[in-house]
Amino acid sequence: MMVKKILVTGGNGQLSNCIKALEHHYGGGHIYTYLSSTDLDITNESNLKKVCDHYQPHYIVNCAAYTAVDKAETDSENTFAVNARAVGNIAAMCSERNITLIHISTDFVFEGIIPVPLTEEEETVPTGVYGKSKLEGEKLVKQKMQNYFILRTSWLYSEYQNNFLKTMLRLGAERDELSVVYDQVGTPTYAGDLAETIFCIIKSDSDKYGIYHYSNEGVSSWYDFAFEIFRLSNIKIDLRPITSDYYPTPVKRPAYSVMSKAKIKNTFGIEIPHWTTSLEKCIKKINL
Repeated sequence: MMVKKILVTGGNGQLSNCIKALEHHYGGGHIYTYLSSTDLDITNESNLKKVCDHYQPHYIVNCAAYTAVDKAETDSENTFAVNARAVGNIAAMCSERNITLIHISTDFVFEGIIPVPLTEEEETVPTGVYGKSKLEGEKLVKQKMQNYFILRTSWLYSEYQNNFLKTMLRLGAERDELSVVYDQVGTPTYAGDLAETIFCIIKSDSDKYGIYHYSNEGVSSWYDFAFEIFRLSNIKIDLRPITSDYYPTPVKRPAYSVMSKAKIKNTFGIEIPHWTTSLEKCIKKINL
């Protein structure tokens, strides 16, 4: 077996941390290197090439992103620099060096008004700067290279870093009551499950390049997600469902962003856990 070298950007993020934690079990003896933003500024093209020439990877897993959705509205220059232009530079460099790119994208490329599971061919109509920047990054990857996997995911959480799960656990310890929106529907995705899928793609050595959707199975509102977090954590709180009108944000969230996973399941033969199963698994890890 040929030992592959895999470079993971965004090395301090929750997905990278999950890849790192599972590497010993799923890594297949390949060499993984994790680079944080201090190790590698992906917006610096010369730095990017220098680092890549040093490590000479067979794969780059690009987990680096500007993910502050609301802040992006007033910081569009930095958002597009990280989520679009830097991604284009990574893609061009991968193409020159015959490196396979696994790039993480988002359900925010969709407007979220069609109440059916979204396929990879569905029209993309992002409504905010964050979604527009991520879609532009996707387009640049497609323009500049052929051997890529773009993985769109949604509602990502884990035992690492800040996310909805961690926020709910903190608020559940601080408050007696909480209101959460129930009219935004999608699927929570455990970053550990997405990490396992990335290992599967690398292990397969597949050339079935393109865009794939990955989230856990099932459908949930944010209220449902919060309810299950508190139930599994034995936290007693008065949880109240509200509409998005009561909780205005600078960016309108997709009302429906449930994605079809048929393509990735059929291509790689993977089984995807239900979101409640994975949530329970993650909470148990947090409580260890």
